[in-house]
This record gives sequence, C-alpha cells and structure tokens, in this order.
Amino acid sequence: MFGGMFGGQGGFGSRFEASYRCYPVSFLDKTEAERGDKIFLPPSALDRLAQLHIDYPMLFQVENRRDGRKTHCGVLEFIADEGMVYMPYWMMQNLLLQEGDVVALRSATLPKGSFVKLQPHSTDFLDITNPRAVLETTLRNFSCLTVGDTVPINYNNRRYFIDIIEAKPADAISVIETDCNVDFAPPLDYVEPVRQPPQQQPEPMAADGPGSAAAAAGGAAAPAEQPQEPRFLAFAGSGRRLDGKAVSESRPVSVPLPTPVWPGSGGGSSSSAAAAPAAAAAGDGAGGAAGSAPKRSGKVFGGNRLQAKLADKAAGGGAAKPPAAPTPEKKKEGEEPESGFKAFQGKGYSLKG
Repeated sequence: MFGGMFGGQGGFGSRFEASYRCYPVSFLDKTEAERGDKIFLPPSALDRLAQLHIDYPMLFQVENRRDGRKTHCGVLEFIADEGMVYMPYWMMQNLLLQEGDVVALRSATLPKGSFVKLQPHSTDFLDITNPRAVLETTLRNFSCLTVGDTVPINYNNRRYFIDIIEAKPADAISVIETDCNVDFAPPLDYVEPVRQPPQQQPEPMAADGPGSAAAAAGGAAAPAEQPQEPRFLAFAGSGRRLDGKAVSESRPVSVPLPTPVWPGSGGGSSSSAAAAPAAAAAGDGAGGAAGSAPKRSGKVFGGNRLQAKLADKAAGGGAAKPPAAPTPEKKKEGEEPESGFKAFQGKGYSLKG
C-alpha cells in the first residue's frame, strides 16, 4: 500500500513521505544487504523522489508509529513490489517490527558525523586483533548511524552486536565520505577485576626478647634462646592478568636461606688465639734462662732459636757442619773423555774414484 502522503506538490525542497508494509530482505534473496543499513523501495518511489529534487545521498527516517521507535537508513535499489519495503532484519528488530507491519518513511538530511561512541555487547569483541580495522570495513556498508541503534558486525564467521550510545554533532549522523573519530565504551558484560590487598610477610622474631632482658635484670640466668633459621618466602606477591580475569590466590613457599661461613670463624680460632700468648710467655722465660745458665748442645724446644745458637757458639759446642760437596777435578789438557760421541770419525770417499 503506497500512502502517497507528501509535504508539497513536487516543488523544490519538498519532503518525501510515504507508508509501506515492511518485510526482511531475505524475501528478495538479498542476504548481502544484511551487512548494511540500506532498504529496497518500489519504482514509484524513485519517480516521486526525482520530482521533489531530494538531496543526495538519499537518506530516510523510518518510524514505527505504534511503538514510537525510529531510525535512519539509505536506499540500495528500487526493485520492491508496490506498497512494500524490504529492510535488513536487524533494523526491523530495532524498530520492534514484525513481517507485514506498516512503517512511515520520510526523507531526511543528516549532518556528517565527527564523533561516535560504541559499546560492544560482549567482551569477545575485545579478542579481535584489530577491532578498529574491522569496524572501518563494516561501516563502509552503512550510510548513517542513529543513537540507540544496535548494529551487527560480522567477522570470522561470528556476529558481534554494538550499541551506538553517542554521536556528534547530532543524534543521527551521516558516515558517507567523512572522517569520524571512534571511541569504545566497556562491554556490557565487562566486570571490573577485584583488587586484592598485598599479603604482609611475617616479621622475623628477635633473638633477644623482652623475657631475656627481664631475666638478666633479676639476676636469674635464663636459658639462651636458639636463633631461628633464616627463611625466605617465595611467590608471596600478587599477579595480574592482561585479559582482566580473576587471578587465583598465591601460595607462598618458605625456603631456608644458607648460613654464610666467614674465613677464620672456625671453632679452633679461639683456642689458637689463647695458646699464642702462652707460647710467647714460655719463649720469653726460656730466653731469660739462657742468658743466666750455660746451654747444652742439641735441639732447643719452645725457645728462641737465634739465642740458642749464640749460646752454643759462646760455649764452643756448635753443631757439626755438614761435609762440603766434592769439587770436580780439572781434566788435563789433551786427555780425551772416557765416553761420549766422537764426530767426523768415519772414512771419506770421493766421487771421482
């Protein structure tokens, strides 16, 4: 049914208005039209639009007067049956229309968009490697965007739905040959991750506690507390995931630290240090005795060896000197060595014979 309601008699600047029964584009076997926002009108609508001098590109406002829902779209072809309009099924869902419901069409002039804000329905849209490139490719099939619409995006054999929540400079904008900035809002099912406070590490207990100080003040000898073995808590921090999902609770592991052993800190150091003064005192006593009494020849134990040698020389009882090494005898001239290699001792021959 073609309404034939016009705002003028075909003069310049008049508005096109008509009523049609709507059906999905699948009735025309035009499933590729589901990827955009363009509709199919009857040929009579093209004649009326040509007489009214409608601005190009042709944009229309589609309204469901029963529920008060409206949106905007473009036209793809004028091949529909008279009194009918074919539109994408997602557009019928936005307008709450069923097959055969009556819609009102009106020609519209929309400003070119400069900004649009989108909100995905699912966080799966964030898994796309380059969502802006996918969105740019999809919007090439659209002629306009209206705030409040839900637009489908087909990518990698999946369909994602996106809400248009903000547009500038108006609630309905044209996206044909325009440079439009795009912003994304958090998805509808996005949940902010709960931030857990960092776990406090247990403080090491001091070796000398208040109990030991009180026992020392009272005069009672308190048993010495054994120092605790130093330990390290591994994996005690908290983790974060890049996808924003919850992180499992960390389980710290207690690891003992190796005790450093410094050189010279062994158990025998104290005994050796205590024995050194005693040995020095014994040596001094032996040296004093050597100056007052004659010394016997032989080995001296525990005293100053230099003083003992001087005492032996003074007494004339020095130790026997080791025998001198025998000096090699000089060979007489002309005497041949007993053994050795003798050069040039062979017989000579001449080539001449």
